[in-house]
Amino acid sequence: MKYYFHMSSSYDPWYNLAADEYFQNTMRGDFVVLYLYINQNAVIIGKNQNAWKECNLDSMNRDGVKLVRRTTGGGAVFHDIGNLNFSFHANESNYDLEKQIRTILTAVQDLGIQAEFSGRNDITVEGKKFSGNAFSIKKGNYLHHGTLLIDTDLTRLENYLNVSEQKIRSKGIESVRSRVCNLKDYNPDITVDDMVAALKKAFEKQYGKPEEFVFPEGAEEEINELYQRHASWEWRLGSAMQFDYETEHRFPWGGVELLLSVKDGRINKVEMYTDALDTELPVVIKNALTGSRFNSEEMWEKLRKHSSSEQISDMADYILSLRL
Repeated sequence: MKYYFHMSSSYDPWYNLAADEYFQNTMRGDFVVLYLYINQNAVIIGKNQNAWKECNLDSMNRDGVKLVRRTTGGGAVFHDIGNLNFSFHANESNYDLEKQIRTILTAVQDLGIQAEFSGRNDITVEGKKFSGNAFSIKKGNYLHHGTLLIDTDLTRLENYLNVSEQKIRSKGIESVRSRVCNLKDYNPDITVDDMVAALKKAFEKQYGKPEEFVFPEGAEEEINELYQRHASWEWRLGSAMQFDYETEHRFPWGGVELLLSVKDGRINKVEMYTDALDTELPVVIKNALTGSRFNSEEMWEKLRKHSSSEQISDMADYILSLRL
C-alpha cells in the first residue's frame, strides 16, 4: 500500500487540472494520493455547463481570468490564490469518502475551526460553505476533489457569470453570498501555507506517513498533452450551435438547458447543459431522446423506459408538462 502527497508548484489552472487528470489516468495498484494545488484568477466550470451562456467571456478576457472546464460535474466557481484545492485519488478498494472528509475536517479543526460535512458535497462552518466537492470514476480510479476557501475574493465570481433568472429566483444572489465564507473569517491568522501543513499532517494521521510524489519519466509529456486539451477552445468552449427548440428549468438537483434539433418531426440532435453533479446525465438524455418524435408523450415514454433515476423521472415529467 502506497500513500502519496504532492503540492503543485504551478498557479496555472490548465496545468493543475491536467495533472489532476494525469493522476486519475495513470495510477495503478494499491494507492491513495493527496494532491494540492492553487489556481490563480480562473473561473472553473463543470464538465457539462454551457460556457457561452454561463460566463461573461468579455469581462474574463479583460481581467485576464482563465476559463477552465473540469472533468467533474457541478457549477461554476472562482479561484484565486486565497483558495486551496485538494484532490484525493484512490483505487476502488482504498477509496473511502468518509475517511477523506475526515482528513479535511481534522485539518480545519486543528486550525481552531469547527467544521462539518453537510448535504451531498459541502463542508461548512456554522452553516456557511467553505468547500464544495465533486467526484468521478475513470479507468477504475476514483477522484474526489474540492475547494477550501481561505482568503478568496467572494465577490469576483459575480463579475464573470451570467446568472439566469431561474437561479436568482431559486437561490438568490444575496442569499448565496451569505451562505459562503472564508476560513479566515473564523481564524484571522490562518494562511494557505498553514492549511497545506495541516492537511499533510491530517492525511498522515488518517492513512500513514506519505511519500512525496515524484512524477516519473515521461509524465510531463503526458501532462502537457492533457494541458493542451484543457487549454483548447474545443474543450473549454466548443461551438455555439443553433437549435430548433430550447428550454431551461431548474430542478432541486441542478439546472438544465435542453436544446433540440428537429427534422421531419423527429429529434435528430440533442444537446444538454447542466450543473448537476452526475456527469453522465447528458449522455443518458441524448441517447433516450435522439430519434424520438418531437412530442411530449413520446419523449416522456422514451425517458422513463431508458432509466428510472430521480433525475430522468424529473426530466420526463417536465417535458410532459410542456405539451409539445
